[in-house]
Amino acid sequence: MELHHEFTVPVPVDDAWRALLDVERIAPCMPGATVDDYDGKTVTGSVKVKVGPITVTYRGTAVFEEQDDSAHRMVLIANGKETRGQGTARATVTGTLAESDGGTAVSVRTDLTVTGRPAQFGRGVMAEVGDKLVGQFAECLARRLEEPTERTEPAGPVEPLRSAQPVQPVPPVQPVQPVEPIDLLRTAGPPVAKRVGVAVATALLALVFVRIRRHRHA
Repeated sequence: MELHHEFTVPVPVDDAWRALLDVERIAPCMPGATVDDYDGKTVTGSVKVKVGPITVTYRGTAVFEEQDDSAHRMVLIANGKETRGQGTARATVTGTLAESDGGTAVSVRTDLTVTGRPAQFGRGVMAEVGDKLVGQFAECLARRLEEPTERTEPAGPVEPLRSAQPVQPVPPVQPVQPVEPIDLLRTAGPPVAKRVGVAVATALLALVFVRIRRHRHA
């Protein structure tokens, strides 16, 4: 299925371009995603998707096939496979950036192929979910781009040695919070969830009806 999303960020196009290529910086803005490694071209990680009571984890790689700095265009090819199932996901993502009223307009076209449990929702639901996830990503990215960057202060005069101070206790390390999965039903909203719920209920009724008929003919 082909999906198209657009959003804007309130920074010049060159700043937005550098930020989108800084995978470690924008990783917390990607819903359900965890980045394990990035070597400048290939991203290794995972994405969690929740379908009702079931959580599916796709693990794989995403490779920057194209990075055109002058045209501000990138092509990313991602492949993933369920860690506990046969489902797969493949996406070719093409992103282009352009100046827009002092900010940057970002256009993202995705050619997505999904097998397994999430595939049951079809293009309509996936498009609605994609719209909301891209909206969340854009809001998070805008906040991060507005944060002041850390500056290195010039070195001051060397202070004279002082008497040893008592060592302060080191505060305990806070545990890393697990990444929340993408909840397809909650993200899609009540109208879509209702449609999916009706479809599931219809399928269950059909299954019960078939079993009753088999029992009668037995």
